Order: sequence, then C-alpha cells, then structure tokens
Amino acid sequence: MTDRIFPLSLSRRRLLTATAALALATLVGTANFTPVHAEESDANGGDVTFLIDSLGDTWIPNNSAISSFQGHIWGHVTDKLLYVDAEGKVSPWIAERWEQNDNATEFTLHLKSGVTFSDGTPLDAAAVVANLDIWYAGRKNEGINPIGLFPKTYDHAEAVDASTVKVVFKKPTLGFIPTLGYHGSILISPKTLAQPASEQADLSKTSGSGPYVVEAWKEGDFVKLVKRKDYNWGPAAVGHTGPAFLDTLTYKLVSEPSLRVASVQSDQADVAYNASPQELKSLKEEGFTVATPRYLGFVNGWAVNTKLAPYDDVKVRQALQAGIDRQEIIDTVYTPDWKLATSFIQSNVPGATDHSDLLAYNPEKAEKLLDEAGWVKGGDGIRTKDGKPLSLTLHSNPYLATSKSVDELIAQQLVKIGWKVDIRAYDVVTFGEKVKYGGPAIPTYEVTRSFIDAGTVAGILTNANNGENWFALDDRDQKLNDLRDKIAGAGSTEARSPLLDELQTYVLDQGYFIPRTQIVQRIYVQSPKLKGEVYNGVAYASYYTATKSD
Repeated sequence: MTDRIFPLSLSRRRLLTATAALALATLVGTANFTPVHAEESDANGGDVTFLIDSLGDTWIPNNSAISSFQGHIWGHVTDKLLYVDAEGKVSPWIAERWEQNDNATEFTLHLKSGVTFSDGTPLDAAAVVANLDIWYAGRKNEGINPIGLFPKTYDHAEAVDASTVKVVFKKPTLGFIPTLGYHGSILISPKTLAQPASEQADLSKTSGSGPYVVEAWKEGDFVKLVKRKDYNWGPAAVGHTGPAFLDTLTYKLVSEPSLRVASVQSDQADVAYNASPQELKSLKEEGFTVATPRYLGFVNGWAVNTKLAPYDDVKVRQALQAGIDRQEIIDTVYTPDWKLATSFIQSNVPGATDHSDLLAYNPEKAEKLLDEAGWVKGGDGIRTKDGKPLSLTLHSNPYLATSKSVDELIAQQLVKIGWKVDIRAYDVVTFGEKVKYGGPAIPTYEVTRSFIDAGTVAGILTNANNGENWFALDDRDQKLNDLRDKIAGAGSTEARSPLLDELQTYVLDQGYFIPRTQIVQRIYVQSPKLKGEVYNGVAYASYYTATKSD
C-alpha cells in the first residue's frame, strides 16, 4: 500500500511551533548569530535565516556534484559569465556580450570592466581563462574535479586583451554559451584556484566576485554571509546591479522538515527548505510564500537497463511506458504545483517538445504488448515466461523525499498488468555504492539531473566522450548514436531543434527512459516579510534582490 503523508494536525503544529522557538534559539546560539525580527529591518537592510536539510561533502569550488546547500552559497558568493533564467533564456552578466563563428567552434567573450574578486584581484580575461581551464580539466591528481557538464570538446582559451577572451573548441559546441550559466560554472579568484585542494576546502579562504562574502562558517552547521558594499555588477536580467539589499544571509542545518517549517511559522527563521508537498496548501492558506520552481533538466523518471532481461525486449519497455498512470501520481503524492511529464526533458527547457501521446496511460496497450512478448498471466495475476516471473526491482532515490511513495503507487499500477514489483530503499551512502546506471541487478535507475543546454543530453545518454551510457546500450543502437552525433555537430539552434525533437520521440518510443513527473526538487516556504527573491535556471533561490519588511 502507498505511504500517504498527511498535513500536520493543528495541535501537532502548535507543539512544533512552540518547540521550534526554543530549539532554533539553541541552534542559533551555537552558530554565533541572532535572527533579526522584522521591526529591526527595513527595505534596505535586514538579516535572513535560511534553514536547509543537508550539507555538501566538500567546499572545493570545482566539484562535479554540488549539493543544494553548496549551490545556494555559491550563488551568493560567486558570479557567472552569463545569467540563465528559469525558462532557459541566456543574458549578459560578467560577459556583457559575445560572438561565435559560423560552425560554433570559436567564441569571443567581452567582459565588464571594473569587476573584482573579494581578495581585490581583477576579474579580467586572465582570470576567466584560469577558470575555464580548471572547469574543463580540474586537477584530478589533487582531488579537484572537472565540471561534469562542461564541454569535453574544449581545446583552449586565451586572453586577447584584459577584457576579451577567445575560446576554441575541437568540434562544434553550440551548448558552450548556455553552460556558462550552469550552477557549477562559478568564477573563483585565480589566487583561490592556485591553492591546493586542502586549502580550497576551507570556505573562509575562497574568494569569489559575488554580492556576498563569507563572514563565518562551521562545518556541518552553518554559513553566514555578509553583503559586499562595493558590488556593482549584478545581472541586468534580475532588475538590479548594485549592492544587495539584505545585510546578511545565514544558512543553517536543521535536519527535521517539520522543525524547519515550524521555525518559519514562529518567526524564528525566514525560509524553510524542502517541506512536505502535502503541507503546502495549508501553509499558503496561512499566508506563507510557497515556491516550487522547476529546474532546467531531466524530468524525474527511470533510465532502463537494456542489458538486463526482460528489459532487453522493446515490447516490455513499451508496456512499462504505457502501464504508468502519471496523473494519479500527481493527484495522490503531490499537489497541482507539480506538472505532468511531456517528454524526458522538463517542458521549460529550450528545445523540449511535447510527446504526451507517448506517455498516455493505456493499460490495455501494455497488456497486449506483454501478451505479444510471450508473458502469460497466471492465476495469481503475475505474468511468467519460461518459468520466470515478470519482475521489477525499484531502488527509491534517497535524494527525493517522495520517491518511495511514488514507487509504491506505481507498483500498485503495474501489479494490475502482471508485474511483480519489489522496492528497496537505501540511505544516501548505500545508494551511491549499490545503485548505478546499468548495474547487473539494476533494471531501472531513478534520475534527477539538471542541465542548462539540451544539446548536452545526447552525450549523457550514450557512451561518447565519456558519456554516462544511461541505458547500457554501448554502441548497439546506431540510430541513437547518429542522432547524438548530429546534435553535437549542429552549428545553430535552427539545425538542432528538429534533431532534438526526433531524439525525444525515439527515446520515449523505445522505452529507454520512463518519465514519472516533471521534477520539483527544491521547495521553499518563506515568511511573507521576505520579498523579491529570484529563482534561476537550476531552481536555486537568490536573495540578492530580496528585501525584508517590518
């Protein structure tokens, strides 16, 4: 039976609210900060306390896996060359304009003048080249990784003059410009980049060019940021370029979701991260701001292991695609803030196209496909073939709180068609060790992944250029590989768009990717006193433009 998560009862809420005031006061005391109440702030000032659910593994800036905690900090301490909004639109930031050649192998970036890192060094062309080089190659022997989605076709960059950078690629790389707005593409002072990994892991020694700097931090506990008063180069797209309005931002670890929410309800904190979806309606009714931004990236769904029987059979994969009632998932586990998947790419990604017809719930079609594939339903309702049951083991994603509930609901749906479904839930560490794409006992791998440019998708799905080979196809599907190569070689969005549409149609029709819902991975519950935050293309909340009222 599906686990249902119901809103807290009123008495439970009152108890948590009362408890939160005492508990957060204790937490705050250990972090050496005090929340500022509304009457102590005005439109140009104030302090914000943001309660978050987990911390990252390392503060080394060049890190292939960035947690939500790290992403929020880097979004305020550092800048990017370009800004990408929630709809994937690219606009100037530190690079105020750019050009590319006809086949997208050479790009020229023109930088704003007068920009400096917090250590006083200029953010000039030489600094940008240093960042591009480490984004591409890292220093793996020192434990400093390249950025996973940075184009692997990168050849070199050179400083033409103090404010001009020329970037050269070995092959057409149309996705380079959007990738400069990805959450990993953060600009760090060359002095910081030159430090060994052990020094870079000390957040207090990291210098960015962003609107805030680190005032204090404690590993596994909190980070306090204070605004930089000389900042004057924010992205024009957010409607403000000067110093931030808020004086400080403090990110504090509180692992219990109900305590985070209760702390905002009791005015002890300003933002609670990742509340339960079932609480959102009542919180809105109480007057709190609730945000459920979608990031640019893949929808939440399964990458299917085509090497593992019976999922090496296209009819079985197609039956799995047709046997899931996606509307029931939203109606049962989520709220109307969540949207139906229309592809395996989020619908707000430029280049995503609507393939809802391939994702329609059709149990009769699923039963017919399984009959054709030789799977016979027994007296217990489970289908068998050659004496083996039609089985599916799901490994619930520990990074998504609702994953197990969704898995249990889908299991109910698939059992009616003839599947035998087992669900396994691991903690984050065990999941990382046991559950991998194409693993010998992993028929489906649950995916949640952001990206900025849809052109990177084909390379991720296959094994080209150290791609992740999501479906364990290797080089067995020539059509998929041809589409991958054509997309990678496209020199314009006009040439690439029909290829991306064909890729989406093919992957869904083959049952390689089984979408569940469009992903909302970051949920924000916020005090109504806090206004003006902005959510970027990877759904991180920026408080650079925010104000706090009395």
